[in-house]
Amino acid sequence: MNLLILGGTSFLGRHLTETALKRGYAVTLFNRGVTNPSLFPQVRQVMGDRDGGVQALAGGGWDAVVDTSGYIPRVVRQGLSILSGQVGRYIFISSLSVHSDYSAPGVDESSPTIVLDDPQIEEITGDTYGGLKALCEQAVLEVFPEKAMIVRPGLIVGPCDPSDRFTYWPHRISRGGEVLAPDRPGRLIQFVDVRDIAAWILLAVENRMKGTYNATGPAEPLPMGRFLETCRTLINPEAELVWVEDAFLQENDVSPWSDLPLWIPESEPDFSGFMQCNCGNAIDQGLRFRPLSESVMDTQRWNSTRPQAREWKAGLSVERERKILELWKRGP
Repeated sequence: MNLLILGGTSFLGRHLTETALKRGYAVTLFNRGVTNPSLFPQVRQVMGDRDGGVQALAGGGWDAVVDTSGYIPRVVRQGLSILSGQVGRYIFISSLSVHSDYSAPGVDESSPTIVLDDPQIEEITGDTYGGLKALCEQAVLEVFPEKAMIVRPGLIVGPCDPSDRFTYWPHRISRGGEVLAPDRPGRLIQFVDVRDIAAWILLAVENRMKGTYNATGPAEPLPMGRFLETCRTLINPEAELVWVEDAFLQENDVSPWSDLPLWIPESEPDFSGFMQCNCGNAIDQGLRFRPLSESVMDTQRWNSTRPQAREWKAGLSVERERKILELWKRGP
């Protein structure tokens, strides 16, 4: 299998490349050579910027391309114009953020997607990200109507994750003491291990799959309490989870998802179904999930190799968590 990966050295692209090489693929990477440039010296690497530099891919010829780095429709179209006659299949990594209505559980591939007021906008923000991804999907399907696969992951987690959104929890529990947890333990959460989705994407390449798939996990409902208890049991049983009510967290300006990853207040009706998406189609087509314990422990082992003085991209600081817990215990 001759595979082109747009990206290939950061997180999902990195795991895709590693898995593809283990399966004996011939891999070509196209990127700017900025992130982890020393990775994969054994593969062909084409350097270039997607915005204005895709001509470097002319004359290549691949069985399939996996696009892990498409965010702006105009830029995606540049690549499509070059690759339309050079690749057999196009796999575009989109996002569950394309959906416009998460007010109820069960969002599936047929659910409406975001329509931007200004489809020409190119600034990527929390308000535009999903709509831009939806436009990128449309561009891919216009050029590869019968040979495209759209993958819509939710939160991707695991070793080498640069976002810290999942890593925060095993790391925080490893420090011990009182750990601020967002009430309630029974709220459901969703995420997918990067290695599982990478393996499934390559399975899709081999099976010539097409169509659109929501792709997150796990297969069975996972409550926040079970996730954090798993982290505590495996990493530091001496840590104590202190469950703090949503309303109190909001009153004290704790930001959902960034200050406390995996937390979205249940008082936000527009997002009550955000982590209860229907991924049955992907599961029916072979998406499989490793045990939660493996994702937790492997992530923490990787995290332990990083500089401990680094600045975290998500999660509460030690000082802020302590202050919020003190206020919570003090009561009204």
